Amino acid sequence: MASDLPVQMDRSSDDGRFSTERIIRRHTATDNRIRLPQELSLGRRKSTSDIGREKMAFLPTLRRAATLMFTPDKTIAKPPNTWRSIRAIIFSSWFNVLLVFIPISWAINFALPDQQSLIFVLTFLAIIPLAKLLAFATDELSIRVGQTLAGLLNATLGNAVELIVSIIALIKCELTVVQSSLVGSILSNLLLVLGMCFFAGGMRFSEQGFGQSAVQLNSSLLTISVIAVLLPGAFHMALQGQPAYSELSTDYNILKTSHGVAIILLFIYGSYLVFQLFSHKAIYQDSGPDIQQTKGYEGQNPWLQLRLYRRKKAKLAQSPSLACNDEVAPNATVSGEGSDLEHGSASMEDTEVEPDMSVPVSLGLLVVVTVLVAVTAEFLVDSINGLTASGAIGKEFVAVILLPIVGNAAEHVTAVTVSVKDKLTLSLGVAVGSSIQIALFVIPFIVTLAWIMGKKLTLLFDPLESIVLFLSVITVNYVVQDGKSNWLEGMILMCLYLIVAVTFWFYPGTSGIFAC
Repeated sequence: MASDLPVQMDRSSDDGRFSTERIIRRHTATDNRIRLPQELSLGRRKSTSDIGREKMAFLPTLRRAATLMFTPDKTIAKPPNTWRSIRAIIFSSWFNVLLVFIPISWAINFALPDQQSLIFVLTFLAIIPLAKLLAFATDELSIRVGQTLAGLLNATLGNAVELIVSIIALIKCELTVVQSSLVGSILSNLLLVLGMCFFAGGMRFSEQGFGQSAVQLNSSLLTISVIAVLLPGAFHMALQGQPAYSELSTDYNILKTSHGVAIILLFIYGSYLVFQLFSHKAIYQDSGPDIQQTKGYEGQNPWLQLRLYRRKKAKLAQSPSLACNDEVAPNATVSGEGSDLEHGSASMEDTEVEPDMSVPVSLGLLVVVTVLVAVTAEFLVDSINGLTASGAIGKEFVAVILLPIVGNAAEHVTAVTVSVKDKLTLSLGVAVGSSIQIALFVIPFIVTLAWIMGKKLTLLFDPLESIVLFLSVITVNYVVQDGKSNWLEGMILMCLYLIVAVTFWFYPGTSGIFAC
């Protein structure tokens, strides 16, 4: 090898330097040519081992993500004992007064089985406090986990009532009630619950900001679910009137299409969970670059002024002599309360959270309430036909409007409460997230369950229900696209829900093409 490398050192010093550099480069190139096959073989062995190490490295990453997901945002104080937890359940809400209707409705169902209208009213009132207790137990579990998982927990357990009612109606072959109640649950969450969140938050803040990226993604998911609902109807309408139209063959193809679409929707929902809980959970937090800044009212809050005026008027009516003593500077009073309203939640950010119940009591409450809801919901579903037989109220109105109001009571209270505390991202996670869960999980799950049970439940919904659902999703998409909310937008959504309710009050409905 030395003979192949001529060395010329008799030149000038610069030429000698250049010759030396050429020698070094040639040595390096030669060594590289000699060691190239060995390095390639080592590289191949290294890449194979790296693949295994990368696979093993994914597990700790997944474990860290799960740990962060179950880590609460605030410090949790020592939980109370069992007696204090039970006492907290009893005095958690004035809705618990309605718990007396549980034994009354059960007794009337067995003693007077022909009084279907009375049974429906009593069971309707009995499920409302059960949904509130379900929300109370869910909140107690939510404070012990991260914010993203808390929103998922509220949406999941908030839909437990709808899921139980749908399964019971499916078992009893009430396919129209199953479809209408699920569509009504989406409408109730998107219009009524979200509208009340915007309105309640708008009474304390001029504008509230939320995560625009997460909301637009949720709107896309809702649009996909609406398309899945509209396509079977378009399938059925496109073939009607054709010379070779066969209703039996078309119905069979729609049923098979619904089964395939249901499986695809379940896969989309699973991907959504991975996206929300692991890969992109940061966009579902309250803090982010795309979240608009919440703004208070400039000057005096008009809603606060109205409340103070009513309070002062009531005080003057009780004690007119206190009129002179209560003369205070209105600006000072409003400023103090307004600043407390706008920054009240921020002052409590660093304090620890004191739970009302222990974890075992919370889990026990969930189990007991779920059993009570299942039994009461069975009586409720049995009484629907007797209630609507007289014609005074339609089955469509009962399934689309009344049943979802009972089922959404849990997330309704939770979403409105956190929106007033300027946690609008969490409110959207509960309201819109609940709608996504019904559209992408509950509906395809019920269709798949009916497939297993041999029931002919499809995604061919009532035409009016499908159109109303489509228009509602479009309206909500327009409302949330700017990443801000105010009280007027909330009123618009609530008024749209009232329009839908009036429409379904007079809508007789259509008979399903499939018999159970």
